[in-house]
Amino acid sequence: MAGASLLVPAAARAELVIDLRGGTFQPMPIAIADFAGEGGVLVSSVITNNLKRCGYFLPVDKGRFPEKNPPFDTAPQFQAWQAAGVQALVTGRVAREAGRIRAEFRLWDVGTGTQTDGQQYFTDPSNSRRVGHIISDAIFSKITGLGGFFDTRIVFVDESGTKENRRKRLAIMDQDGANVRYLTNGDVSVVTPRYSPVGQDVTFMSQRHGEQPRVQVLNIETGQRQIVGNFPDMTSSPRFAPNGQRIALSLQQGGNANLYAIDIASRSTTRLTSTAAIDTSPSYAPDGSKIVFESDRGGSQQLYVMPAGGGEGQRISFGQGRYSQPTWSPRGDLIAFTRQSPNGFAIGVMRPDGSGERILTEGFHNEAPNWAPNGQYLMFFRDPGGETGGKLYMVDITGRVEVPVPTPAYASDPTWSPLLSGPAR
Repeated sequence: MAGASLLVPAAARAELVIDLRGGTFQPMPIAIADFAGEGGVLVSSVITNNLKRCGYFLPVDKGRFPEKNPPFDTAPQFQAWQAAGVQALVTGRVAREAGRIRAEFRLWDVGTGTQTDGQQYFTDPSNSRRVGHIISDAIFSKITGLGGFFDTRIVFVDESGTKENRRKRLAIMDQDGANVRYLTNGDVSVVTPRYSPVGQDVTFMSQRHGEQPRVQVLNIETGQRQIVGNFPDMTSSPRFAPNGQRIALSLQQGGNANLYAIDIASRSTTRLTSTAAIDTSPSYAPDGSKIVFESDRGGSQQLYVMPAGGGEGQRISFGQGRYSQPTWSPRGDLIAFTRQSPNGFAIGVMRPDGSGERILTEGFHNEAPNWAPNGQYLMFFRDPGGETGGKLYMVDITGRVEVPVPTPAYASDPTWSPLLSGPAR
C-alpha cells in the first residue's frame, strides 16, 4: 500500500475542469512527461494509458512537446505549452531510498500557469504500477470532480475450449488488464462473480459436473473459500449487501425461483419474495434500503424494486424488450441493465424509478454490466457468436466512451473491486 503526502496545497478551485454534460464534449489535451529516475517511465506510461483509455483526456504525442524533459522543481514554459495546444501538464520523478521508492508528481494548469495538485508516495518498488494508478486517480478526480477508479482490480470468468466444452476459471487482473492471475483451477465451472463493496471477498456460483450449482465466497487475499447456505436446490445470482455481511441470491424450487438474503456469519436466512414466478438477479441500493431484481411475474422479464427486507415489488421497466441483470450504481442515481430485443442485446441505464432510460451500447450479444466504484463507468462482455467467445468492454454513462479491456483469452462476467487505495484526492 502506497503512502502519500501533499507536496503543495491544492488550489482552492482548479481551473482545469472537464464538463461532461455538454453535447459538444471534447477530450482534454494533456501532456504526461516521462518521469525521471529509475522506473519513472513505467509510472508515467501507466498514467498515459489510463487517461487515454478513460476517454476524457487526449494525451499529447511527445513529439509535440515544446520541452523534451520539463523540469520538476521549477515551473514549465507555460506559453510554449499553450502554443502546443496543451491544457494540462503532468511532471514527475521516481527515486530509490533505503530499498523503497519515492514517487512524486505535479499537475500544472497550463492556461493559468499554476500548479493544481502535487503529491509524493513512498512504497515498495513492486508497487510502481499501482503508484501510476493512484496518480491517475488523483489527476482524474482533480479535473473531473469525480471519484477515481484506476487503482482497482477486475475479477472475471476466463474461458477456454469449445462452446460445447467450455472451461471457466475465475481470474483477477488490474483494471487495465495487467497482472492477471487465476483464482480457480477449472475443476469446477464458475459464473457470475460479484465483488464485495467493502473488501476483497468475491461471491460466485460454481458447479461440478453432475451436481447442483452452489454459491461460494472467496477471500482473494487469503484464498479461503466457503459455501453460502446449504440449500438442496439450485442457487444462483449472488450479490453482496453494501456492508458486505449479507448476500442476496435466487433459489430455484421446481418451476419458480424466489429471492433470499443470507447473513454470512450466522447463516440465518430471510425469504424476500414468494411468488410462482422466476425472481432472480437481486442488487442492493448503495444505502441498503432497496433491492432491484428481474422477474417474469408479469409475463416477461422485467425489472422491479422492493424494500431490502422483502415486500411488494414495483415494476420500473416499460420499454420494448426483456430486461435483465440489473445492478445499482454505487452513487445510487442509476440502475444499469441488459435489454434484449429483436435487434440484439443492449446495455443501458435508468433512474431507480424507471425514468430517464438510455441505451449506452448495442450489439449482437452484450451482457453482465457491472459498475466502477465511482459510478461513472460500466464494464460488460460482448460475445460475437460462433466459436470465439466473449470480450470485455468499458463504457461510460454518457455512451460516448467505449473501449475494449484486454484479457489473455475469452472473458465474461466482469466485476469491479472497490477502490484499493481509498480516495486519491
